[in-house]
Amino acid sequence: MRAIYFIPAIIWFIISIVLLTLPGNDLPHNSFFDLPFFDKYVHFGMFFLLTVLFSFPFYKLPAKPTAVISIFYKVSFFVILYGVIMEFVQKFFTFERSFDVVDILFDSLGSLAGLFAIRQIFYKKIGPNENRGRNQN
Repeated sequence: MRAIYFIPAIIWFIISIVLLTLPGNDLPHNSFFDLPFFDKYVHFGMFFLLTVLFSFPFYKLPAKPTAVISIFYKVSFFVILYGVIMEFVQKFFTFERSFDVVDILFDSLGSLAGLFAIRQIFYKKIGPNENRGRNQN
């Protein structure tokens, strides 16, 4: 596994840190963003993508499928932990941002949805008899 595969995940991680620590007044204001619960959808999407991007480099890992799935679960756990930590960062270290338990819920749901998606893609790849890389027709 090459480190270059983690570049999109690291870039998205940095973008998420910037977005989650921007002061509330610096966030763009547009009528599109006035949708009910729009910020919750953003949290869901950010953490979904973060989980998928950090899991994907392990997708082609030449290991037993159970080991790869275990890595996917660990990635999801750490992404959820990151979401909880960022809520505390917003509470104690940023201006005009606040701690929100519902944000943690949507961060977690997004990460779990990303875990589900990458697992489904991975299971379709390996087939029912763990026949990696073979034609499954």
